[in-house]
Amino acid sequence: MTEALLVIDVQNIYTSSESELFVKGNSKIISNINKLIAKFRAENKIIVFVKHQHKKNLSDLGRMFDFTGNSDQTQFIENQIETEFDKRLKIRKKDIVIIKTRYDAFEKTILQEILVSNNINKVVICGFMTNFCCETTARTAHGKDYYVDFVVDATGTPGTEMLSPKQTIKATVATLSSGFAVIKNTADII
Repeated sequence: MTEALLVIDVQNIYTSSESELFVKGNSKIISNINKLIAKFRAENKIIVFVKHQHKKNLSDLGRMFDFTGNSDQTQFIENQIETEFDKRLKIRKKDIVIIKTRYDAFEKTILQEILVSNNINKVVICGFMTNFCCETTARTAHGKDYYVDFVVDATGTPGTEMLSPKQTIKATVATLSSGFAVIKNTADII
């Protein structure tokens, strides 16, 4: 099986303690992500780094933030420090980076073309947020007939209004494991 690692949204908005989307324990999560990156690099496998980012004029926003009720609260704006990759992420200038404007890393990006051109039939998903971008991408990958490994201890979330981070991850894992992805830990992949 030919696999690719999808590193989703390892951005400062999730790792800065001042952010309303701050993910506690992000150091361990990034450490696990970097272990996956090292393994895939050592095996000369494809790694795609995904960044969520919108234009300053919000022309690419679509319906992304309808639930907030106010586009003034929009985050992930280009050239903002919160939108940049976390400095601990082991990314290199020559790595593949795609910009997305939706939760789904396939939507309005070249991810599908990258995977097809490299004969990929399995994706390994890690990053932020477990229950939004990572989960949405896993579901779409399954729908596009990719095998999906979801590396749960290499994903993170601040939780939701109704669920703690741990409960949110548990709910996501329950859904994905019942028909969309194989749930793994970093040690399973390494």
